[in-house]
Amino acid sequence: MTIRIGIAGITGRMGRLLAEEVPAAGAALAGGTLRSGAAPAGAAVLPDFGALCGASDVVIDFTHAHVARTHVQAAADSGTPLILGTSGLSADDEAAVAEAAKRIPIVYAANFAPGVNLFLAIAERMAAALPPAQYDAEIVEMHHRQKVDAPSGTAVALGRAVAAGRGTTLEAAGKESGRDGHTGARGTGTIGFAALRGGQVVGEHTLIFAAASEHISLTHRSFDRRVYATGAVRAAVWAKGKAAGLYSMKDVLGM
Repeated sequence: MTIRIGIAGITGRMGRLLAEEVPAAGAALAGGTLRSGAAPAGAAVLPDFGALCGASDVVIDFTHAHVARTHVQAAADSGTPLILGTSGLSADDEAAVAEAAKRIPIVYAANFAPGVNLFLAIAERMAAALPPAQYDAEIVEMHHRQKVDAPSGTAVALGRAVAAGRGTTLEAAGKESGRDGHTGARGTGTIGFAALRGGQVVGEHTLIFAAASEHISLTHRSFDRRVYATGAVRAAVWAKGKAAGLYSMKDVLGM
């Protein structure tokens, strides 16, 4: 049976790309929810997220952080697997996602591009090999001027990968961002972030390990948002029939 995929926010920039990628993957578009505008031709419009879950085998959600908890609860109540790509979630939001994942499969990722997820895996290995006392870790990201959260979800995921490679967490290591004025010396072992905003940059992320005698940098650039949509639809197809749990794109990619 063809998998039915629903899209939250189907009129959004990502929603429209997802609506194109669903049939391209051989799946059926179950429909979507919208706040304004007209849905893509032939797409059913559902009155709310709960109704969308009821009409779908899997739902993809790239909407807004302020509705994340409501959406994961609705998905869990309906027993519908969820692909969650919303950025800017708080610690409480992420706790709600983890709780819902005890009842349904949820693929939650900061970025659904395959290359970014390989980037995260490499970042963790590099961090494990480069001692924090000698190598400062800095993450620089740039996005389009409309992006509302900073640092980006992918940048935070990079920070977490670096911290994991060093056997700690981002919170424990210390996050340095928004430096301005007389900040004092950089903290040893901390992880620095710089967020740039301008134009219509889809997404650029650079991880720098800076030592006294050498610098190593790793960069990923996205040129088309479609790569995120393709990855999310791939995750949706993968998630159907999986046991309840909190999954990442590493699971989807078999990494």
